[in-house]
Amino acid sequence: MRADRLISIVMLLQTREKMTAAELSRELEVSQRTIYRDITALSMSGVPVYTDRGPAGGIALVDSYRTTLTGISEDEARALFMLSIPEALNELGVGQKLKTALLKLAVALPQDKKALANETQQRIYLDSTTWTPADEPPIHLGIIHQALWQDRLLWLEYQGSFDSQIEIDIAPLGLVSKLNTWYLLGLTEGYLRVVRVKDILQVRILERYFERDENFNLVTTWMEWCKVYQNHRPIYSITVKVAPELSNKLSMYLGETVRYEILETQQGKEPGWKLVNISFENFFRARECILSLGRAVEVLEPEALKLSVIDFARQIIDFYQIKSEK
Repeated sequence: MRADRLISIVMLLQTREKMTAAELSRELEVSQRTIYRDITALSMSGVPVYTDRGPAGGIALVDSYRTTLTGISEDEARALFMLSIPEALNELGVGQKLKTALLKLAVALPQDKKALANETQQRIYLDSTTWTPADEPPIHLGIIHQALWQDRLLWLEYQGSFDSQIEIDIAPLGLVSKLNTWYLLGLTEGYLRVVRVKDILQVRILERYFERDENFNLVTTWMEWCKVYQNHRPIYSITVKVAPELSNKLSMYLGETVRYEILETQQGKEPGWKLVNISFENFFRARECILSLGRAVEVLEPEALKLSVIDFARQIIDFYQIKSEK
């Protein structure tokens, strides 16, 4: 909206004192022509904004046009400027709103604290993204978010185990983002259900409303569910030998959710090879990972996994041999 953009321009100019039209256009993701129109509109509405021409010029506010937030310490100001916008909030569509809110707080700081913004941001940066490329944001997240604020029931169809498709009516209680994966917590026939948003195939808001329990606590409920899930989720443990060139990079290749333990280092005929125990979610995930690591890993146990890896490897060899003979 244009009104939000005009406010953002004022906040940016109060924080950075002077900016060029090109800098404002990049920050607000609009054209420079739009910026000049907005500056004219601000000036006509009584905001004391002026433009200096020339190499050192730019757009600025008169010095008297300031507000001040008193009582904030230097350490508190540094903590404020350490904040960055989590990717999950961008997916939810509120990242820009948080950015604007932080900008308003920065504007209100006393003049002697404003220099801390650049100093802090050049020393500490919080990167919430993972090493592996993120999937596309869940397409149904916006509808769920809307239903949450309206206390409306949802009908949804989601992907269950073994390619099943499950349909339910659910009272959405909250959304949780864990490791950039969104989960919906809700009540179905009085029981708590947690659904991964990326597994939802279809969703629509129903006309019916529900009444939230005033004693419901999203954080406590989520933590309790995670504890139960952690204690009961299936674990498929394997024992492998890992080549020296891979052993120091296991965490990168296995990912952030796979646990492993180095048991010992092999001596004798295979110096540098390590005996490692790895815990996967299931047999199929274990086989997929082992195949991707090639000759740098050897399966010792269980025997069924070893035989399956050998079988798949042979199928791959046979496939390419047949293709090359044609």
